[in-house]
Amino acid sequence: MPRHSSGTVLPRRSPGTADSSVLAGRFAMLDQIGAGGMGSVWRAVDLRSGEVVAVKVLGHHTGSLLARFVREQAVRIRHPHVAAPTGWAADDDVVLLSMDLVSGGSVTDLLAEHGPLPAGYVARLVEQVLLALAAVHGAGLVHRDLKPSNLLLEATGEGPPHVRLADFGVAAAVDDRRFTTTPGAIGTDGYMAPEQEQGAPPEPVQDLYALGRVAWQLATGVPPSRQDRIPSHPLRPLLERLLVRDPAQRVPSAEAALHLLRRLEIPWEPGPPVPDRLGPAPAGPRRGTDWAGWLAVAGCTAALLGCLTALLGWWP
Repeated sequence: MPRHSSGTVLPRRSPGTADSSVLAGRFAMLDQIGAGGMGSVWRAVDLRSGEVVAVKVLGHHTGSLLARFVREQAVRIRHPHVAAPTGWAADDDVVLLSMDLVSGGSVTDLLAEHGPLPAGYVARLVEQVLLALAAVHGAGLVHRDLKPSNLLLEATGEGPPHVRLADFGVAAAVDDRRFTTTPGAIGTDGYMAPEQEQGAPPEPVQDLYALGRVAWQLATGVPPSRQDRIPSHPLRPLLERLLVRDPAQRVPSAEAALHLLRRLEIPWEPGPPVPDRLGPAPAGPRRGTDWAGWLAVAGCTAALLGCLTALLGWWP
């Protein structure tokens, strides 16, 4: 069996064919669509629903990756602008998360291909991210790694963009001091709030600071490492409130930031189209789950999750 760069072992198949392996008695794996630090991402058929979904397969099971897996699988936020896990399973030494399939790439792709985006287009993206953050913070969580690559896009073609906040691998409960790090910090350099860089406990205003850096980058094409003085731009009043270094003086909530953004009344401007970057799904099964096998695996995976959760001492 082949081993991918992520360390994930899956049965041999020809790329892009429907000769699919079924993991956990439920997910018929179709084709690999991405890879990252935690493992690989696959397009798959959920045999229970018949839907095509995205499946993140965990790679090498190090302690830190298992911790991220436990955190991410526990997030259950159903919102139009959030792409959180919808389920999880295990099959031998392979563990996986399922989530909605989002086929338009990420905001990183827009920046790489088009550079700075029109102000009205950026305002629409920022508004949607604020709606996502309101839902995440309302669930008692802080994302802690908001950046362009974690903002996925639905394939809307020439229509307005539709963004979804993804990757909850380092999300933590508000004020949960057990998941701060000393002397380091959790997040991505350049997007972290100053207090987050110092290892402060997770707070929603840290995500708002990160959004300020992202919005600046979308509007100007300038990455955080080269952002100096907030530019003259229709979004400047919002950026000034999001990027205050003192968290006590920063805009206090996603709802407050959303109210400020809408008061700016920035008119909509068309921007770059968002194509379907994945293409048609390979033909594969849609129904016919082996229910006995699925129920057996479900019992085992529930026991595994209980052990992991007890070991890591965290539950949101």
